[in-house]
Amino acid sequence: MKNRDSDYFPFYFLFEKIVAVPIFILILCLCFNPAYAFNWKDLHEVADSLSLEEAKANSEKQPASIENLYVLGLVCLNQHNDNDAEAAFNKIIGLDPAIYEAQWGLSEALRRRHRADQSEAILNEVIKSHPDFSPAFITLAYIKYNRTDFESSVRLASKVIKQGKNNVDLSNYTRALLIVAGAKGMIAHYGGPVAKVVNGTGVFPTLKDAESLQPNSPGVLFGIGCFYLLAPTIVGGNKDKALDYLQRTVKADPLFADAYVRLAQAYNVKGDKQKYELYLQKALEVDPQNELVLDIQSGRCKFICVTGKK
Repeated sequence: MKNRDSDYFPFYFLFEKIVAVPIFILILCLCFNPAYAFNWKDLHEVADSLSLEEAKANSEKQPASIENLYVLGLVCLNQHNDNDAEAAFNKIIGLDPAIYEAQWGLSEALRRRHRADQSEAILNEVIKSHPDFSPAFITLAYIKYNRTDFESSVRLASKVIKQGKNNVDLSNYTRALLIVAGAKGMIAHYGGPVAKVVNGTGVFPTLKDAESLQPNSPGVLFGIGCFYLLAPTIVGGNKDKALDYLQRTVKADPLFADAYVRLAQAYNVKGDKQKYELYLQKALEVDPQNELVLDIQSGRCKFICVTGKK
């Protein structure tokens, strides 16, 4: 993590100009204003480069560092350790409830634990007070997608894309592209001829934009795999490529429950019922409340069930 002393230059300027101010008052200002110059974008980038062991070690070395605690929460999210992520963000909120980044982190942990209503309530407050904080839009876009409000999902993720790559951390910018592609694909699937043309034709190019940014990201591999699995052959669907990409996804991230579901469906198309059941069960082991599995089991197929050899 970069040295953040320069972020506090106004305090040092005051110290030079007002020599009568005791140094302990300056220290108190820093200690009791931990949200000052909190650069969330840089911290998200740092978290993407750390292992869980490294993040824990950094936090243990500096237990009073809110930045290290925030990074720890992010790394826990990256590792699907949602309970520990929630604990880390709650600890920050206990120290300073004004740190909206931690409020978002809590909402993301809650979303992943299928507590969408609680998550959304927090997100609405964060977005209201900080309308440029892109991670909040990403989390809310996922919630809308899972509720099959695909139009809202596209709208929210598009706000992040419009902010520009320089104003968003790489992972969240890539996620925004993936959400737009996935949600537009669903709109095209359920829409009429015009919707299919307007939305469907942009899906694969948007996925390729995401791939150009993070080619080995499990999310990117998953998104492209889903396109090849769900798209009609006439517009680029390819079940063999789908199988390849989805296998690569679960290899890159063995705790990616959605990927196991789509991988199961890819095997189902190939006529391999044994692997179909195997990977559906694997998805449930990772996440017993997974929306895709429950959607298939209920027979509603809101997110498209792929069955039979095609």
